[in-house]
Amino acid sequence: MAKQMKKKQLTVGFIALGCPKNMVDSERMLAEIAQGGFTIVSDIEIADIIVINTCGFIAPAKAEAIESMQYAVSCKKKGNVQKVIVAGCLAQREGAKLFEQVNGIDAVVGLGSRDLIANIIKEVLGSDKSKTFLTKPPQAANDDRIRLRISPAHWAYLRISEGCDHNCSFCTIPAIKGRFRSKPQDIILAEAAELVDCGAAELNIIAQDTACYGRDLKIKNGLALLAGELEKIDRLKWLRLMYMYPAGINDYLIETIRSSEKIVHYLDIPIQHINNEILKNMHRPDTKDKIYSVIENLRSKISDIVLRTTVIVGFPGETDEQFEELLEFVKWAKFDALGCFKFYPESGTPAAQMPNQIPEKTKSQRLEELMLAQQEICFAKNKSRIGEKLLCLIDSVDSAGVRNGRFYGQAPEIDSICMINSCSAAAGDFIEVEIIDTKNYDLVVQPV
Repeated sequence: MAKQMKKKQLTVGFIALGCPKNMVDSERMLAEIAQGGFTIVSDIEIADIIVINTCGFIAPAKAEAIESMQYAVSCKKKGNVQKVIVAGCLAQREGAKLFEQVNGIDAVVGLGSRDLIANIIKEVLGSDKSKTFLTKPPQAANDDRIRLRISPAHWAYLRISEGCDHNCSFCTIPAIKGRFRSKPQDIILAEAAELVDCGAAELNIIAQDTACYGRDLKIKNGLALLAGELEKIDRLKWLRLMYMYPAGINDYLIETIRSSEKIVHYLDIPIQHINNEILKNMHRPDTKDKIYSVIENLRSKISDIVLRTTVIVGFPGETDEQFEELLEFVKWAKFDALGCFKFYPESGTPAAQMPNQIPEKTKSQRLEELMLAQQEICFAKNKSRIGEKLLCLIDSVDSAGVRNGRFYGQAPEIDSICMINSCSAAAGDFIEVEIIDTKNYDLVVQPV
């Protein structure tokens, strides 16, 4: 009797784009794909199916997603790839319009169908027609447990909520992701324990605004209380709080951070601007006085706090004087890290329809001037640290044995790094180091 031919297992190539929240979604989809019986391959050109998890927040993110779709379709035309499936935020935002923008994609999958991706792949494979799988974002926050990790084993993102209620006039997130929904604490703690059991020594807490955690559940000081529970996980070493509006930072939270042995003294506080009129037109809940007060309060109570922020230049109507106000504030605040973006008039947002749109040339000039000022601040801070001793987490070891790592004031994949000389530690190890030099934004360190 002839030996039966073994059926070929179908392969999936996955392109993960976007922010840390998107990374969590990508890891969940990858887990579903693997559990669905598919083999995941790194070379997408030889995959049977390509899945792209897109970002759709601002114009550059959309351009990157469109480029990835076009590349996937070009792979399909070569004959190996059978289907191209587009998921994520841009899929939720654009829907079936994506079929017109990129000819050759086979399915568009919205955020509400994230956990159905394996079954969707099977359905798309059995059809010759383009398909959409679009529903409103789920009423409750997603359960992000069981992830196929694409970050290093020793650190992970832990998402604590979905959506946003702030309705900033420049932002598409509420329209894409829906209202703010806190994830139940028991699910967060179970997910955190799962991540730590899999080797994560550092958890980075993420949401659209982490300071809002628990408000929809009528929990006062929800983030601080949640952090207190997360601290109890034995093998967790570092707990990092990201994406926190100034309006949500109160004395209770500051004291929680100050007295904690695991919450690192680092906060990511996106302010976007400092001028009150611009803040009002942005529909931000903060004011100039509040922002100044929060920074002064943090630094007076946590002397070694490291602060990162994000600002926007070229918002409609921003005058030279208002930009100078922002520039002077940045020079005063001396943030340890700062991201600056030009305003993009995103379709469907109130700011896109505002009068007095700023010319692109002016936006670019303002961005350059502000970032040069921030560069001077960062370089001076780095040089002042020479001789300081720090605890460093090893992130990577390359083929030549060169090691890169981070101290508590450097978030993974966002901030600068520590370049480590004469070291034999493995990725995931904590070592004590001394700063001996700087290289642009990075620190050069050696083991003590």
